[in-house]
Amino acid sequence: MSTTTAASPHPPCTSAPPASAQTQRTRSLGRYSAPDTEQERELLRVRRPDGSTLVIDYQLGTLSDGRLVAHLSPDEPAENARIICELYLADDERRGRCRAVTREDFDLTRHATPPPSGGGAPAPADALEDADGHVYRIRELPAFETMPELRWTRSRDPGDELDFEPVTFRDVIAAVEAYEPATTITTQALARGGGNLSTRRLREEYERLAASPIVLNRALREAVQREISHGELSMSEIALRCGRIKRDRRGNEAGETSWLARRIGLMPEGGQEKPCPWVHTDVLALIARNGLDICPREVEL
Repeated sequence: MSTTTAASPHPPCTSAPPASAQTQRTRSLGRYSAPDTEQERELLRVRRPDGSTLVIDYQLGTLSDGRLVAHLSPDEPAENARIICELYLADDERRGRCRAVTREDFDLTRHATPPPSGGGAPAPADALEDADGHVYRIRELPAFETMPELRWTRSRDPGDELDFEPVTFRDVIAAVEAYEPATTITTQALARGGGNLSTRRLREEYERLAASPIVLNRALREAVQREISHGELSMSEIALRCGRIKRDRRGNEAGETSWLARRIGLMPEGGQEKPCPWVHTDVLALIARNGLDICPREVEL
């Protein structure tokens, strides 16, 4: 396990983390009372834009006096954060003596892995392909009256990379319905960029998606389909459990299956041609907990 623990005898910093860090996807892992100050504190799991996770000890309800407990790499299972939390809370002697959180802990490229210079493990393929055969790649594109910029591009025709158009990082993730390897490709491009290349737009697209509460619904859809195929539940029953009810002329109740089908990407929204690959985290949690009786973590990508 490649966890970086952060225990330190240094006193914690009293300043709050940067505002951008507060918009990252977070989850509470546990609470405790500091014996010396009787201060209530909370452990939060904070997802960084590069896919890695910070476990931070904050003053409850204020996001101040942050202390870094651990930094988990992107390839570690989410359960490791909870395990570390349990060990931390059980350690009365060292608990609360981690180093202060700094702005560098939230820096986008600080922990990005540069491409190998040779001999090592190969870098992820720099081109992606969606189900229709369109190719996605980061390219240097000219910009009007400014320096060239790095942008994701999409081939206009399946399998043909010569004719392409710029797209957003969000477009790429939606097209392939996966965060990796597009996330790694993007962080590596940002780490290499600079100089005579502008990375501003690509960085903004990346950070905006990382901080968004709108996430991919593919894993949620697959979980619903598994339950239905096993005969455990029906679409109507799942929708009923979520409080989405429709009534016929006789007053008979049934689950609003069209609502569920749209949320999990099986049916297009009104006026759209294709199903939406996105769902709000609140809706994902509602369908997971109430509809499927599982932890939302199990259907997060």
